[in-house]
Amino acid sequence: MKGIKEYAMLLMLLLASVAIKAQDIVVISEGNFVRGTIQGTDFSTVILKNEDESLSQFKAKDIKEFLWNGDTYVSKPILIKKRMELRFFKVIARGAVNLYSIGGNTGAEEPQQKRTRIRPSIGIGGGTGGFGGIGGGVGITIGGGRNRQDDQARQAGPTGYFIERFGTGPMVELPVNAGNSDSKNQQIKNVLLQKLSNDEDLAERIKATESFDAKLIKAFVAAYNEMHK
Repeated sequence: MKGIKEYAMLLMLLLASVAIKAQDIVVISEGNFVRGTIQGTDFSTVILKNEDESLSQFKAKDIKEFLWNGDTYVSKPILIKKRMELRFFKVIARGAVNLYSIGGNTGAEEPQQKRTRIRPSIGIGGGTGGFGGIGGGVGITIGGGRNRQDDQARQAGPTGYFIERFGTGPMVELPVNAGNSDSKNQQIKNVLLQKLSNDEDLAERIKATESFDAKLIKAFVAAYNEMHK
């Protein structure tokens, strides 16, 4: 009997540990964080549902990062309409070179509750590459009184990709879009050759590439970081 009780207790502890680890986390500063369930983000603000079902709103300028469904989103500066602001960027790769994304579908099912819902929204647009904006524009809205299909349609937007290597200037946008022009592909090639330097084999592969997509860029960055640990 004692063995069964000990096994049951151990199982309960393991399940509790899994439940805790499954929670999302908002990191306000080093060593200062809160747990809960993230409802969504517009890349300027993130909404966290607390254990008491209340909602907390955190702005990119006020926190360091957050962990949502196993992905990390970090707060980083970006120039928007000639003004430096902070936005959340999803971490795609970290290492000698960092790769981030912003935009896309970040919706989550709305919590079924009677409280007034928080409905932040943001529009980022006009950028044509580089550090001056996000190509194609990004429009994300979370919350609201619409049906789920309408929310998903509004949340789905273009994804912008940014690459960063410390010591080589600010992070730079990679204009990754379907049907890229030759000039856009050449722009991506130039940025990759600058950021993924000191690797002749990789440089030759980049030079030989005629068209870039997000999957290929991730592979190039992953290969570079693996060789420069």
